[in-house]
Amino acid sequence: RKIIMNQSHRRLVLPLLSVLLLTASAVVADSSLTLTRQGAIGGEQRLVSPGGVFQLGLFPVANGTKWFLGIWFTVSPPAVVWVANRGRPLSALSSGMVMLSGRGDLVLLVTARDNETVWSSNSSAAASAAVAQLHDNGNLVLASEAGAVVWQSFEHPTNTFISEMRTGRDLRTGAEWSLSSWRDADDPSAGDFRYDMDASGSPELHIWREGRKTYRTGPWNGVRFSGIPEMTTFEDMFEFRFTDTADEVSYGYRDRAGSPPSRVVLNESGVMQRKVWDRATGAWNTFWSGPRDQCDSYGLCGAFGVCNVVDAIVCSCVRGFRQRSPAEWRMRDASGGCARRTPLRCGGDDSDGFYAVRGVKLPETHGSSVDAGASLEECGRRCLSNCNCTAYAASDIRGGGAGTGCIQWFGELMDTRFVDGGQDLFVRLALSDLETTKTKKFAVVIAAVTTGVALLALSIGLLIWRRIRRGQEGQSPLRFQRPPCLKTS
Repeated sequence: RKIIMNQSHRRLVLPLLSVLLLTASAVVADSSLTLTRQGAIGGEQRLVSPGGVFQLGLFPVANGTKWFLGIWFTVSPPAVVWVANRGRPLSALSSGMVMLSGRGDLVLLVTARDNETVWSSNSSAAASAAVAQLHDNGNLVLASEAGAVVWQSFEHPTNTFISEMRTGRDLRTGAEWSLSSWRDADDPSAGDFRYDMDASGSPELHIWREGRKTYRTGPWNGVRFSGIPEMTTFEDMFEFRFTDTADEVSYGYRDRAGSPPSRVVLNESGVMQRKVWDRATGAWNTFWSGPRDQCDSYGLCGAFGVCNVVDAIVCSCVRGFRQRSPAEWRMRDASGGCARRTPLRCGGDDSDGFYAVRGVKLPETHGSSVDAGASLEECGRRCLSNCNCTAYAASDIRGGGAGTGCIQWFGELMDTRFVDGGQDLFVRLALSDLETTKTKKFAVVIAAVTTGVALLALSIGLLIWRRIRRGQEGQSPLRFQRPPCLKTS
């Protein structure tokens, strides 16, 4: 019997067929939940997580001319979250085999070249590894017979981190969990961009390109990263986790119960993207990306400059500073930054003061000092008593108001920008510049009041004139009559 489908039917049926085909391919291909020393996987075989959320196997790029061992979401095979042999691809699907070596490492062999090892987990405790298992959170784990973790893929991320992963540093061992981009969309080898945690000062995440910083998130303020206020709009879907202890500095997240799968990717163009799986459309929706505009380009306005994307001329100097090179600024190159108008006196409580720059992503915190236990008032006093302190701000805004804790900056302030919902930054100025600022503000207030009074007087005068005019128009007009004729007898 012939079945006819209209366009709306196709839109409903085709996505369902796609899901069924994906499921069927996973069932048809040989798969297992664990890999032991007695087993191996190769070709189209897969290692599958217990709930079927993730799969590990060989996947192709470059029209099938290169093959890599990787982990991907079962619902979206193109969404590869981890790659093993990034620098040494296989030339054919049939040539690769994954197994546990005699010393307990997970290895990828090229069978066509006498079982040559092209990738190995290289765990220092590999001898005790007895089983490899892919967990439902996407973590590939080598474990001993007693269940102790010997090696895990979460400790060796590539270009993606997912729920329950972390990016940061182990301060005891020196281990680093950072991302590196793919070379391009069809080449998983390490690209030009790296995403890591700077723990010197108030910790924040940076993107680097070949040793040059291109973007920073701003420091963690107890709720979110200072430069990403929109993080709070995701709180119903993700639980953000920030750790800052003597042993570890790291950031990660966890999908809340009932939330769809998500991933954070450093793409080949150096952009971080938070993507969430839309079950209804079968596609990944981008919830956030950074850098998101020109003001997120690191150091665009130079030292003591502030970037404002809503202004036609995006860069300006902090109050009390002037352009170092007006000629360069006229050519729209503000990278040289700004210089003080008046040197700091640093002579005690009555020599310098602070100007509040409202609603900003806090400046780069590399080399800053942090005291989470200090009040904001105490932070200001400490800064004023230190001749090298140039600014301060709250390190924690969870309590609302002006915040608590203390970040102090020493030297130049770099990469400051205005953001909706940003924080207050208190910049140290000479009192003369502060008085000039107060005088200007007072003049503005006086001008505004004077203008208001003048407009009010003008309005009242106009109203009185209108009423007089209407009164005159309401009177009867004057009529001239001829005198009565005199009768003669």
